[in-house]
Amino acid sequence: MELVFRAIIVFAFLWLITRAVGRGALGELSTFELLLYVTMGDLVQQGVTQQDTSLASAFLAVGVFALLTVALSYASWRWPRARPLIAGVPSIVVSNGEPDIDALRAERLSLDDLMADARQQGIERFADIRLAVLETDGKISFFTGSGAQSGAPESAGG
Repeated sequence: MELVFRAIIVFAFLWLITRAVGRGALGELSTFELLLYVTMGDLVQQGVTQQDTSLASAFLAVGVFALLTVALSYASWRWPRARPLIAGVPSIVVSNGEPDIDALRAERLSLDDLMADARQQGIERFADIRLAVLETDGKISFFTGSGAQSGAPESAGG
């Protein structure tokens, strides 16, 4: 039973760490960051299982993590008021061509990184961006133009 409690405590710690790192950092991991997280996983395993290498302990620890992940997902779906706490909220980082410096600073996202993401979407200048939203998964959604088009073709007069 101690293993279950240790797994719950470590899961909560890792959840807090990933929230503290910030969404921008989690959107795309560098090779070093990936290796760091894999290493952290090994260290966590040692802390959870106290060097118990039995299959039962491994299955129990992974099972607790999986159950807690499903529980957080269910809580986010079942109680919408808990969703911002569990998954975060999207953040507007550009509005009408103007980067929101305070929002970028809060999300630890540089103007260079923002513009690099915009260029990958074929956007050349901030002025072309009507709205940019940093999503909860770390990706940035860009909206350009006036937004007046509904997508329906115009009817031909006749």
